[in-house]
Amino acid sequence: MNLQLSAHDVQALIAAIAGIALLIVLVVALKLHAFLALSLGALLVGVVSGMPLDKVPATYEKGVGDVLGYVGVLITLGAMLGRLLADSGGADQVVDKILRGRPASLPWKMALVAGILGIPMFFEIGLVLLMPVVMLAVRRARQPAMRLGLPALAGLSALHGFIPPHPGPIAAIAVLHANVGLTLALGLLVAAPTVAIGGPLLAPWVARWVPVGADEGRGQAAEHGEGEAGTPGRTRSPAFAATLLTLLLPTGLMLFKAGADLVLDKGEPLRRLVDFLGDPVFALLAAVLLAMVTFGTAVGFSLDELGRRLGDSLKPVVGIMLIVGAGGGFKQALVDGGAGTAIAKLALLAGWPPLVLGWLVAVLIRLATGSATVATVTAAGMVAPLAAHLPPAQLALVVLSIGAGSLFFSHVNDAGFWLVKEYFGLSVGQTIKSWSLMETVLALTGLVLTYALSLVV
Repeated sequence: MNLQLSAHDVQALIAAIAGIALLIVLVVALKLHAFLALSLGALLVGVVSGMPLDKVPATYEKGVGDVLGYVGVLITLGAMLGRLLADSGGADQVVDKILRGRPASLPWKMALVAGILGIPMFFEIGLVLLMPVVMLAVRRARQPAMRLGLPALAGLSALHGFIPPHPGPIAAIAVLHANVGLTLALGLLVAAPTVAIGGPLLAPWVARWVPVGADEGRGQAAEHGEGEAGTPGRTRSPAFAATLLTLLLPTGLMLFKAGADLVLDKGEPLRRLVDFLGDPVFALLAAVLLAMVTFGTAVGFSLDELGRRLGDSLKPVVGIMLIVGAGGGFKQALVDGGAGTAIAKLALLAGWPPLVLGWLVAVLIRLATGSATVATVTAAGMVAPLAAHLPPAQLALVVLSIGAGSLFFSHVNDAGFWLVKEYFGLSVGQTIKSWSLMETVLALTGLVLTYALSLVV
């Protein structure tokens, strides 16, 4: 790559800055939906970068299609699995089993529960599901709400940023053409210590700064903690073993594929079979089909009721898929307009590795827009040319560093900030001293760990 910046490189950089500035103004100041903001930003980038006008819409459409053709399927399957897990009472089975024991171990167990439930569930769904459990544990153990609540939040948030099939990581994997199984394996390796530091280890300090108990929180157990009688058609709960098997099936298949990729040659028939079984689409589809039995007919749901619940699971994720798709269009405009190449030249001149550049861009977009998904997709698009020739392990670590940056300092422009504030009954200042601080610790820890791993893999 010629490191000398050309006039077109400068024009492309100006277009990228203009597009991001427009994105920030539309989302933050005018409160426009992120889908429309990303779409308009993509069109502006295409026009200002000098692309032929008739090519600009086609570039945007290609970016949307490329991302949604893969990511949309995974988001859909993940939403179905999460809905069946919640409605069947399977989540309650996991919680009841794990939270038994000494009160001193509860923060670590709460992080573990959030980690298990957080694999197939979106952050908001997991938060609604776990909040009654957190407040019940706080009352029983007579501990500060933050001591148990922060580990649960850390588990949910870290998995949202690092682990497929969550929208951000999957979108970054698609944009950067990273290996899903390898990203998942390294993501779990990074997520475990990150959650420990940002959750159970940080929680005692935060509990002193934000001394609230269960009575202050809006735990909402009565509103969200439906029992068997509160779920129409359900006559019993799934067995714990069946619940765990269903939840861990997609992760197990993808990790199995990642291991096989290291020891089997591409042309071997066994390798092809494992690649098929461990593909994220098949892995999640297999989990959903299994869940239709373990979380469906086995707990008393009729086929009609099961079909209705699967259909209802898609309503909350339509907006997420549109944002991810528009983010793909924004990315494609950056790439086709030349901004990606120009940014790669600047990064090489400055000596920034793609891992650090991706983290920094994600941080800036996260602070400006409040959306982890928008931050992830935008950052991935910007560093894609620079990371194109990295080996698979390094490429996976770039995905993870971007995910870490997308978590940085959630504040008042993030819906998650307000969810946490209301559920725990906090003031804005208390939410910043607890939730925002935790998110920043997760982001910084994730960067340190991914950078450390990049030196040895």
